[in-house]
Amino acid sequence: MSERAAPFYCPYCGDEDLEPYVTEEESHGWYCRACARAFRVKFLGVGVRS
Repeated sequence: MSERAAPFYCPYCGDEDLEPYVTEEESHGWYCRACARAFRVKFLGVGVRS
C-alpha cells in the first residue's frame, strides 16, 4: 500500500462530495460539503484478538 485509503461517502449523511480537510493542529481528516461536517477515519489494525 503506497497511499492511504479515502472514504467513499460521509458517515453522517451518506453523500459522496468529500474533500481533504486539515486543521490548524495538522490533524488530517475529511470534510463533507453536503452536511458541512468534518470527520477522521482511523485504521485500528488487522488480526485476531487475543
